Amino acid sequence: MPASRTLADPFYYLNNFRLVLDWVGARYDDLLNDDERTFLRGFAALPEAAQALLVRMVMRKGVLFRASKLDYAEIGDTRDAVAPLLTQGWITATPRFSVDQLFALFNKTDLIALTSAAPPEITRKPELLAWAQTRYTQACSLHEWLPDSTDTVYGLEVDALAERLRLMFFGNLSQDWSEFVLTNLGIYTFEQVAFSTGSRAFQQRADIDTYLHLAQCRDALEQGTAPQDVLNNLPGVREDNPWLARRHARLVFQIAQQLERSGHLKEAIPLYASCSAPGARQRHIRTLEKLTQTAEAYALAQLAEQHPESEAEWQQIQRMLPRLRRALGLPKTPASKTAPTEEWHLCLTQSASSVELITRDHLSTNDGPVAYVENTLFNALFGLLCWPAIFSPVPGAFFHPFHHSPADLASADFQSRRQSSFDACLGEIASGTYRQTILARFTEKQGIQCSFVNWATISEPLLQLALHCIPGGHLTAIFQRLLADIMTHRAGLPDLIRFWPAEQRYQLIEVKGPGDRLQDNQLRWMAYFAEHDIPVAVCYVTWSETA
Repeated sequence: MPASRTLADPFYYLNNFRLVLDWVGARYDDLLNDDERTFLRGFAALPEAAQALLVRMVMRKGVLFRASKLDYAEIGDTRDAVAPLLTQGWITATPRFSVDQLFALFNKTDLIALTSAAPPEITRKPELLAWAQTRYTQACSLHEWLPDSTDTVYGLEVDALAERLRLMFFGNLSQDWSEFVLTNLGIYTFEQVAFSTGSRAFQQRADIDTYLHLAQCRDALEQGTAPQDVLNNLPGVREDNPWLARRHARLVFQIAQQLERSGHLKEAIPLYASCSAPGARQRHIRTLEKLTQTAEAYALAQLAEQHPESEAEWQQIQRMLPRLRRALGLPKTPASKTAPTEEWHLCLTQSASSVELITRDHLSTNDGPVAYVENTLFNALFGLLCWPAIFSPVPGAFFHPFHHSPADLASADFQSRRQSSFDACLGEIASGTYRQTILARFTEKQGIQCSFVNWATISEPLLQLALHCIPGGHLTAIFQRLLADIMTHRAGLPDLIRFWPAEQRYQLIEVKGPGDRLQDNQLRWMAYFAEHDIPVAVCYVTWSETA
């Protein structure tokens, strides 16, 4: 939608909010409680100005608002507009709030009466707040804080309810109302996916409650609450809901990490032991090792080696086992050998550009152009070829119009739930039709949000060059590895790619500046490239001493 249409409709944000309410009411009526149903009905019956003012408050940060600062041309007199909201109890004109909130709402001049007793050397607002925090520890109303103020502070009473409705619409709390605005402005466009009657994020009210509870616990941990206190407040594991169980496991892992970092190793051990989050078993082994429980650590490491959860874990275990064997006095085992990666060493002139771009420009020639692609090229080729599979309307994958990717992208069964679709897409490589498909889809889907395609960096000439020079077998191998663990393997790909169009060949190049080294995910890609005869080199760059 063009920006002019948004600007011509001053109530665009209200229309967006109404869409959410209609969407939630139609799809989640069986999960709504009486308060939520009352809100949906009551909101629709409000005058438009009152609706708009409430939505403005909901979409702003915080729950406290000065009446004098609520000034919206399309609403008119906000003191009139707020009256129905006060009657409903959705807004209060007498909220009680802390001195911290008071200082956030008012400037230093407004607070002179309150801070007049402060020592004369304290003049800056942050210092005045620190002084006030020691004197005023109770929440008060505005009249109690500033008796002479002619302003009013409104408190939003339906913030939690609005958050719950937002969660039900998006299925997460990371997306917010800005998605609508960016779409209205035409900045974001999204793939049109058919929604089935079962296409919703939550199937029972307990799912919503558990999600919000986990979010509160995560926020508390990030804000410095003691890990043990967060753990004590954690909801039970929802074994009947795999994606909520994964969120629970990730939070338990974070709590265990906090305990480990703070030296509470014994308390971290049982959390790691019971945690199914990726990486928990590695930390369990490492923590046992720190506690000199070496035999237990070695036994767990052997089990992990035999049944690794991922390539990343297997890689870490290979580093742990020799150290554990030495500690236990066990004989060495032969180190596994991998094919060496081709290495170059260049001495270049440093400039304001990044080391990758400097190297690209140094290596690029007319008959061998070099492009800086990092993770974007192969992800884009995969996303464009497999677009129908990625956006296949499987149950639970899409449940609102603003999906950048399927909701189950990180699930272990992401590929298996779409196996026939992925087989058909990758089958185009074998049939030879993939080049035309990728280029046609690049034009057809231009600008549509997809977590695999960075439209700002991918161009048609780059795609044409890549499809001309990269053998289909290499694409198949790389795409198969991406599918094996999308969330991990979509990163770690080499920085540069050099093409030789006349010879219809290419080479991947990972660039490392002074003091830099290959990261673990890059090492895993290098081993995979060697296994599949995919040409790659690591270019180590040092800077010349003279310009």
